[in-house]
Amino acid sequence: MSLAGRVALVTGGGRGVGKGIALSLAEAGATVAVNYRRDEEAAAATVAEIIADGGKAQAYAASVDDYEQNAEMVAAIEADHGPIGILVNNAGIASRGQSVVDTDPAEMRRVVATHAFGPHYLASLVLPRMRELERGDIIMISSVATRSLSGNGAPYNMGKTAMEALAYTLAKEEREHGVRVNIVAPGLVDTDMGQRLIHAVQGVEDIRTLDQSMPFGRVCQPEDVANVVRFLVSNENSYLTGERLYCDGGGQNLR
Repeated sequence: MSLAGRVALVTGGGRGVGKGIALSLAEAGATVAVNYRRDEEAAAATVAEIIADGGKAQAYAASVDDYEQNAEMVAAIEADHGPIGILVNNAGIASRGQSVVDTDPAEMRRVVATHAFGPHYLASLVLPRMRELERGDIIMISSVATRSLSGNGAPYNMGKTAMEALAYTLAKEEREHGVRVNIVAPGLVDTDMGQRLIHAVQGVEDIRTLDQSMPFGRVCQPEDVANVVRFLVSNENSYLTGERLYCDGGGQNLR
């Protein structure tokens, strides 16, 4: 699964699932652009870890819901490392668990813009040069939330569903250019966001106390998601595009 010579942009790559993906792609030989919005320290730590392991990485700041910031970031990455051949739209934020009636309009705009507008902006910016490469890959990190569309989460549900719609559309548009577009949809993952979610839903203080009740005896780890992404963007995946792969151990029950 060598990715040597390829440039990857991982949004929200400094922490959690994004960090796991950045580390995995770098381990496979890709040069990784680690995007962050505010947590410069975490992004720098991820870059440092990659470099210490013999990989290549650099951090880039941009809020993915801002087109101009994205344009500046993509231009900088291309100037530093060449065309982006792998785009992983991972950056995400959670909604606050309110009903539609009680949801702040500002929250709605922020969550949907992060999950839907950001990937659209970035795809439009990277594709012109990605099309010139022998191969291109775009991965959307979605969620099992799009399968259940539970109550009290409309902004998140809508943002992730729109992201998936974009993926299916792009898969059809870009196949003739050698670009594969796929979706990875994790369930509960052992990250800061996962910890906040399970605390809000079940009042659980330590997410790892759920290990024995989860598939395969443990909560999903960022590395589990990263392994799926790494396969999808590698030459081992020669014929999959427009697919959604769930990474939830066959189903998780959070009720």
